[in-house]
Amino acid sequence: MKHLKLAILPVLINAFLISSAAQAEDTFYDALSSGEVSFSARARYESVEQDNALKDADAFTVRTTLGYETGLFHGFSAFAEFEDVSDIGSDNYNSKTNGKTDYSVIADPDGTEVNQAYLQYSGFNTEFRLGRQEITYRKAPFHRFVGTVLWRQNHQSHDAFSLSNTSLDNTTINYAYIDKTHTIFGDDFDKAPLIKDGEIDLNAHLVNVQYTGLDIAKLEGYGYFLDYNDKESISSQTLGLRFSGAKPLNDDVKVIYTAEFANQDDYKGGTMADQNYYLAEIGGKYNGWLAKLSYEMQEGDGTDSFKTPLGTNHAFQGWADMFLSTPAEGLEDIYFTVVGKVFGAKLVAVYHDFETDKGGLDAGNELDILVQKTFKEHYTLGVKYSDYNADDDYSAVNAKSVDTEKFWLYGQVKF
Repeated sequence: MKHLKLAILPVLINAFLISSAAQAEDTFYDALSSGEVSFSARARYESVEQDNALKDADAFTVRTTLGYETGLFHGFSAFAEFEDVSDIGSDNYNSKTNGKTDYSVIADPDGTEVNQAYLQYSGFNTEFRLGRQEITYRKAPFHRFVGTVLWRQNHQSHDAFSLSNTSLDNTTINYAYIDKTHTIFGDDFDKAPLIKDGEIDLNAHLVNVQYTGLDIAKLEGYGYFLDYNDKESISSQTLGLRFSGAKPLNDDVKVIYTAEFANQDDYKGGTMADQNYYLAEIGGKYNGWLAKLSYEMQEGDGTDSFKTPLGTNHAFQGWADMFLSTPAEGLEDIYFTVVGKVFGAKLVAVYHDFETDKGGLDAGNELDILVQKTFKEHYTLGVKYSDYNADDDYSAVNAKSVDTEKFWLYGQVKF
């Protein structure tokens, strides 16, 4: 009997190993096959009228995405997302790649690309990602320093390694190393020496820490270190701190407030002079309506200015995009925002008053209005309008500052 048991033991062990391998294979297959498909399509009409020699622009484009996220396999998963932008109507606009430079710019060039493709691991209170990915640290539309430029049809993504750790109570620690940034302009865009085939080569380190353990506010500290391989002179480091919160006064009224400061200086081979950033906001919420007054300053000395090159800058300093890149004189923006609902639709209205930091020149004013409604979670319709009025004194030193009207009509389906 003893010899029989000894003879049977290797057979049982072998059978167990084969069974375990088969089970692991089935688990891996299940992870691959039991994932989740995502799809979105956004059709948009955009028009631009400017008081200059450029022809009025009209564009009808569609952004389509198709993504797939696998299930978990020992903490690992993967995600891939394809993105296509197509012109399906009027092409009387300068997409930045179609050569129609006699028209105003609508930066939605045609193209198909892999927007995201990364391997992810979740464990030890940490989420790791390696590959092409979108990186943000605040909810939309507050992507001031790091964002996806989600308003444009081609989103911004990065070839990167990133992690997000929640080991400490009420604390989220984020880090990312970026090797390459894929811009909104697509593969056919070149702007030597910085952008080649729509890409920017970087050695960038992003650190963002958020703490929510205070009753009165959320704290956020950050350091963004951007080293540009092909244009070292613009390399910069940004260190900042943000304080934002809300305090109920009663059941109906809540006060909201934000204070933020950041300093930007040269980094690695950069040459910029030290510049500061300030943001102060105060407002209130009442019965579903929000109203706030904001002051934002990006310093500039006429040569260098505080900039946010990885941010979703369309959401700031006006939707007419007059100040996507901060002018050399810097920019002060005092603006008033109202957000609420009318007949079930979201209404946003913003009025901006602009002035340069250096010289205190009147840089114009702008009115922005958006009405948007989402149906049954998956369907969205929207109308958006922007009207920028230039000032003659500032236009004399900045020829790009001209009266500009923009209009958008769009619809989106997302699953």
